[in-house]
Amino acid sequence: MDIHVARTTQPSARPNADPPGRDGTLGQVVPAVDRPAPADSTAPVAGCPKRMVFGPCGGVRSAGGCEMADHPCVFLGPGRTLPEWREPQRPGELRPPLVLTDLSVPAGDAATLTATARLLAPTCDAMLVGDHQDRPDFPPTQLAGLIAAAGGRPWVTLACRDRNRIVLEQELRGLQLAGAAAVLCVTGDGRAFDVRPDVTQVFDLDGTRLTALAAAMGVPAGVAETPTAPPVDARPARLVQKQRAGAAVAVLNHVSDPASVGRFVAATRGQGLTIPVIAAVAVFTDARSAAVLDALPGLEIDRDVVAAVLAAPDPVTAGIEAAVAEARSLLAIDGVHGVNLSGLASDRGVRFAAEVQAEIGRRIREEVPHARAGG
Repeated sequence: MDIHVARTTQPSARPNADPPGRDGTLGQVVPAVDRPAPADSTAPVAGCPKRMVFGPCGGVRSAGGCEMADHPCVFLGPGRTLPEWREPQRPGELRPPLVLTDLSVPAGDAATLTATARLLAPTCDAMLVGDHQDRPDFPPTQLAGLIAAAGGRPWVTLACRDRNRIVLEQELRGLQLAGAAAVLCVTGDGRAFDVRPDVTQVFDLDGTRLTALAAAMGVPAGVAETPTAPPVDARPARLVQKQRAGAAVAVLNHVSDPASVGRFVAATRGQGLTIPVIAAVAVFTDARSAAVLDALPGLEIDRDVVAAVLAAPDPVTAGIEAAVAEARSLLAIDGVHGVNLSGLASDRGVRFAAEVQAEIGRRIREEVPHARAGG
């Protein structure tokens, strides 16, 4: 489970997934046999469908179940301690954006992407494109180039689900050349059981090891963390390990209230986190855009705020005001350097949703000293 840029379909659980190790079975995770682990790690933990070394992922269910298979997360077993990154890596240089906004456009639509990026660029410091399990898009390098050509600062998500290590290295080199401001290094959501069952899932690396690979190449790497996913008490330490691997910035998934974000960030700083944190702001203005956020596993949004926005005489205005208020509270937290405007924003179409995001970004930037804006 990783940072979610809003999409138009909702994820579905994968019931009774087969365990890894079934050679050549379409739709299953590629097994680890005859494939050496990267030199910077031990072997993947047995039984993890994502072949993670530095787990658990952010998709662990609230009761401790695996995101991809019908068994408990193997990282939550009795007496198991989470792995530590041995040799700290120096991160690539990155100035965190004050306003990082999701770029939510139809896959493979260059014209809509360009128009949306041009609309967002004046009020948002950087744009984050996702890497979704249910809809292939342009290659990450091409996405970065399109955003940059439209005047935006591209932040591109790079997931390990569909790429082996060689392809990940190629993408990092391409993104560096294309001028990506940052690469969000994630393990990647597992593909839902009913989405392209004929396609394998690779997971040569996990997000932490991909971060180290990016840092070693001089690529500024962002990492995702889900504060509310089990084991909750281990999430701060896990984020510190990503910093040790070379992360330059952390992007948090949605948490139900700013006070919880404050406690999480304080815990990470108490354990040695020094990199800037970007916290998620829920952007919704109607029932569907709220439902899309609420359906994502591991993410939490404030249901009282949702109810108030949807009951307002003008839900669009109320949704914008709620997002700005949440951003204001998050930016007051020591260690939070920016916010991620995350969510579908509106069910009225891509342009209207982008106008909502742009207005929220404009108001946030009006309230915060310009010196904090970056990207």
